[in-house]
Amino acid sequence: MHSSAFAFHTLSPDLIIDSLTSIGLGVDSGLTALNSYENRVYQFLDEERKRYVVKFYRPHRWSREQILEEHQFTTQLLESEIPVIAPLSFNNSTLHEYQGYLFTIFPSTGGRQYEVDNLEQMESVAMQLGRIHQIGAQQSFTYRPTIGLDEYLYQPQETLLTCKFIPKKVQPELKTTLSALITTVQQHWHNDWQAIRLHGDFHAGNILWRDEAMIVDFDDARNGPAIQDLWLLLYGERQEQQLQLNILIEIYQEFYKFDVNQLKLIEPLRAMRMVHHLAWIIQRWQDPAFPIAFPWLTDLDFWYQQLATFKQQIQAIKAPPVQLMSGL
Repeated sequence: MHSSAFAFHTLSPDLIIDSLTSIGLGVDSGLTALNSYENRVYQFLDEERKRYVVKFYRPHRWSREQILEEHQFTTQLLESEIPVIAPLSFNNSTLHEYQGYLFTIFPSTGGRQYEVDNLEQMESVAMQLGRIHQIGAQQSFTYRPTIGLDEYLYQPQETLLTCKFIPKKVQPELKTTLSALITTVQQHWHNDWQAIRLHGDFHAGNILWRDEAMIVDFDDARNGPAIQDLWLLLYGERQEQQLQLNILIEIYQEFYKFDVNQLKLIEPLRAMRMVHHLAWIIQRWQDPAFPIAFPWLTDLDFWYQQLATFKQQIQAIKAPPVQLMSGL
């Protein structure tokens, strides 16, 4: 584990300003930290009073090639007039390096929070996502990974079972329950889907509303099944989710054909996200921001609740998948 990389301990305001100066950007005011656990992101005004956002990538997470693939994808989407936030080019490059940190400049774009229960906004999101997948299906990422059990279950399982600060009292049951959850996912997972370039983390927090849906933060972009970018938009009880899914797919399919066989992957993918998220927090624990943001991770009650959630998810995976209305 790269402890120095997790702390961003050398990323001082002076270093940030110097890094911006190195590509020809002078800071007039700002350096306002924006919410981001994985990377470090700041908004600022340059000397011409233009507002930008600079993103410093967490060292050792993505390679230079993987970051550039993300940039190329979002630029391709923007050139296709899909409303996404794409990186800006300075000195003929979207990716820069200063004292070991890779960083990128984005335009600062405002907008309202996406309203998950707003039908007009939901239809706009479905349209933009269909267009994104239409472009995403034209080729696959070469350097970025493909969603699979190793990254999302097997590696996280090892992280969870070797973690020193999970209460010892819960560890035997955690081992048993986690093993049962992974076995259930294995039994219901299939690879009979086309791997396309995805946003990868397509939840409401990565959508802005500005007369239409604007998609932000492709940091988790990777190859995978199209349903990965759809199921995260669903909320509420099963009946509500079924209604939402039908609305989304009806618009989505005007731009990209949906494979109904992927509905079987929703609950396995949900389980994979649960396990991967817990391991992600543990792996970042040396970053001072993480114990502050997730103090409950060392609490016995949290882990008992998590075990109950795992058991409920096993039953959800075994249940019949959500269905679309006939005709879709």
